[in-house]
Amino acid sequence: MSHDGVGPRPSRGTVMRSIAFLTAGALTVPALAGCSSEDPAGRPLADQDIAPAARAAVADGGTLRWAVDSVPETLNTFQADADGTTTRIAQAVLPSMYRLDADGRPQVNPDYLEKAEVVETEPKQVVLYKLNQQAVWSDGREIGAPDFAAQWRALSGKDTAYWTARNAGYDRIERIERGKNDLEVKVTFGRPYADWKSLFSPLYPKDVMGTPDSFNDGARRKLKVTAGPYRPAKVDRKADEVTLTRNPRWWGHPAKLDEIVLRAVPRDERAAALAAGRLDLAEIDPESVKRITLAAKAKSGASGTPLMGPGSGLTAADSLRSWAVANGSDEEAADEETTARGRQRKAITEYARQQQALRGFEVRRSLEPAYTQLALNGADGPLADERVRRAVARALDRDALASVVLTPLGLPAEPVGSHLALAGQAAYADNSGAIGGQDAEEAEALLADAGWVRGGPVKTGKKEKAAGAKGERAGGSSEESEESEGDDGTYIVGEDDKARRDADREKKKDPKAHKADTPRKAHEKSGEGAKHLAQDGKRYTDKLKQGGAPGAYAPRGTAAPAGAAAGALAKDGKELTLRFVLPSGPGSQTLRTVADRISKMLRKVGIRTEISKVEDESYFKDHIASGQYDLALYSWPASAFPATDGRPIYAKPVPAADGSLNVEQNYTRVGTDQVDQLFDQAIATLDENQSRSLIRKADSRIWAAAGSIPLYQRPQLTAARKNVVNAGAFGFQTPVYEDMGFLKKGAAGPAASPTGK
Repeated sequence: MSHDGVGPRPSRGTVMRSIAFLTAGALTVPALAGCSSEDPAGRPLADQDIAPAARAAVADGGTLRWAVDSVPETLNTFQADADGTTTRIAQAVLPSMYRLDADGRPQVNPDYLEKAEVVETEPKQVVLYKLNQQAVWSDGREIGAPDFAAQWRALSGKDTAYWTARNAGYDRIERIERGKNDLEVKVTFGRPYADWKSLFSPLYPKDVMGTPDSFNDGARRKLKVTAGPYRPAKVDRKADEVTLTRNPRWWGHPAKLDEIVLRAVPRDERAAALAAGRLDLAEIDPESVKRITLAAKAKSGASGTPLMGPGSGLTAADSLRSWAVANGSDEEAADEETTARGRQRKAITEYARQQQALRGFEVRRSLEPAYTQLALNGADGPLADERVRRAVARALDRDALASVVLTPLGLPAEPVGSHLALAGQAAYADNSGAIGGQDAEEAEALLADAGWVRGGPVKTGKKEKAAGAKGERAGGSSEESEESEGDDGTYIVGEDDKARRDADREKKKDPKAHKADTPRKAHEKSGEGAKHLAQDGKRYTDKLKQGGAPGAYAPRGTAAPAGAAAGALAKDGKELTLRFVLPSGPGSQTLRTVADRISKMLRKVGIRTEISKVEDESYFKDHIASGQYDLALYSWPASAFPATDGRPIYAKPVPAADGSLNVEQNYTRVGTDQVDQLFDQAIATLDENQSRSLIRKADSRIWAAAGSIPLYQRPQLTAARKNVVNAGAFGFQTPVYEDMGFLKKGAAGPAASPTGK
């Protein structure tokens, strides 16, 4: 997940795949849209935005400097620590039998595969691959059955000496053999596998997959043998960059660029790196989008008369020192003032220089193949009750939440209607009707049915713990703890009495100065408490800023003020308060904004939220995966193979041999036997229409269980030098690396983006 939040990211190669319930018996799952003549999958909500250009208009040569989040720890996409950069490199240098099209659907990759089809279903499923006869590894050897067989053996799960992250699909293969000739590969499955197109993408050479040692260690830092338009020439960890160069043995369309340099640059430093000429292409956050947009609108020569330099008769230091003395500072103070203002002027000058340089870039935008969800931890506590989870879902205005994120960016603001696919993908259908839309009355009725009563008696003392928590405030202190003594870094939505208490203390110190203060003014003065309501902002990725909304922080152990508690829900002497865990670092502004809106929506039906901000590094591992939360926001990548990739995310947790709970990737701990059965049927059904129907039924039941609520498809914002073509915001489609490059001088520029950017 990632940013616009934090979440698991795909690391499976060219065909991107994710790494990363209680049945509502009373609910009637609506008839599936798939029964109508119109395809419920529809079209993607936004087209890709890559400045498309014909190859003839692309210059030969040049180096594209492309920002990545990190230099990868491994070049083996099938290892647990593979990341998004691992995937990007694999797409450029390794074979893939299938690649995703603009609708997020797998299509044959003709550079490697002429065709592949199921040739037998009884007694066993048999798939026959017919390879491109020109396809060879960089050492000159033909790509063939030995490579397929080596990858199957390594990923089958039968040999534990291979340190693999997953074996889905490969564990169903019974044997692999040569067909009628060297260009045919025959794969026989022991059990039917609907998602067979997900296999062998990427495909590694037998040199990597042949032994546990070569798999575990040989492909971590280098790939000696490859078969793509580019090859990895250098992995420089000191310089934080990976250099890809043309593959001289590539048989397809020649790569336009001489080199692609993947340079690790933190997202909050990318605008400066673009302006400094260190990058040509970079995913950016909404703040950087604003900077580039402003730079594009700026008119040349509109800065006015210079305050210093040519024409002023003074140096910068002389000007600043004279100003300080003229304004009443003594000589020593004047020197200090000169230094401070010199730094300020230097910063302003540098910012202006960067803005000038950013005029050479444009923002390309689409929607990322990933969505952000609200996760509800159903392990224990109030959310273990399905009625409370459903009440949370019915309290949410998902249209408004999508709009607050996407509308300011000029992107379609439609909520996601499926857990298992996105609009345009074959398995997509809007199944949110299984839980219903926003309805405050229905939410309150569900809560009342679960025994939560407004204004009920509340026992003083310790508050109810978050699901799975041990009662500590995870993540330690945060910015709020600096506001007043006793604050513990936790903000409780609805407890707005801190401003009055702070104003009373200030009045005691200086009654005259505060005689005319209103509670609103006092609140603004009390450390500007309004600045600390949790918010967030993008991927993954993505920046942290302080928002602005009324709020306060309750000192540790202090009961909620009587006035604030009047509308709260209580049961068995406990208030209905849910711990909402959020990341606190750069890149989380959008998530914090969304969390703020969600908290206000829940408050209207009597549910309080206790917002706890934690370090980005610990957010997922120590809180989401370990279950130390009630509510959380994180993202899942979309998959072209939901029967395979969706099951571990939504499978019913089962007890492990040691007594612990095996949740796989189901971090909400909500699941049902029925959902598991539908996944099992879908994965074993070779009829594509029937398999999609089963996936949609599974999704309807996941909605009904209300363990997670999909909110919006994540924005994909990319800054690109204006003459960079065939690259940018790719949307679903796998990049075509050999077509990327720089527009020839004098060539007609690309047509305007279909989405109007």
